[in-house]
Amino acid sequence: MKNTFKYYIAYKPYGMLTQFTDGNGRSTLADLFPFPKDVYPVGRLDMDSEGLVLLTNDKKLNHMLLNPKFRHEREYLAQVEGVPTQEAIDKLCKGVIIENKLTLPAKVKLVEEPKELPERIPPIRERKNIPTSWLSISLIEGRNRQVRKMTASEGYPTLRLIRIRIGNILLQKMKPGEVREIKNVSFK
Repeated sequence: MKNTFKYYIAYKPYGMLTQFTDGNGRSTLADLFPFPKDVYPVGRLDMDSEGLVLLTNDKKLNHMLLNPKFRHEREYLAQVEGVPTQEAIDKLCKGVIIENKLTLPAKVKLVEEPKELPERIPPIRERKNIPTSWLSISLIEGRNRQVRKMTASEGYPTLRLIRIRIGNILLQKMKPGEVREIKNVSFK
């Protein structure tokens, strides 16, 4: 009997848990779509983050994407408080210490505010006297709240965090809450 793998991508909205059940009545992925019972998210996004979530019943792919030895990138757009200096960006690229452990090298660069970005509900807090800026951050590891802890360690707290890419799978022009089934998922 041939095993049929299923692959879905979802734009997880802000305030939703990356799981299917919650005893406290909070919003979960089950609220988005009737996923098959054997399909699970590959990794997590914390409740305060939004963006691309890959869901599958392909356990081999799940292992490849979650194990840092395979070096599959995950890219995030982070809106941070302030404008990071080149020195801070260089430190983020080389690795910073969070939870007493050095992060693996990352790709970090200052980028323009993304065009056509869906509004976050609720909107982020704004301070009149403190500017914000956007960073593109690509990681090959996925520690708990890693991007937030990295930017905060350099004095630039993350205000909004959106995962836009897992390997070669892109969020593209999806809207928060949207789910798509995809075919032929492969990572080199």
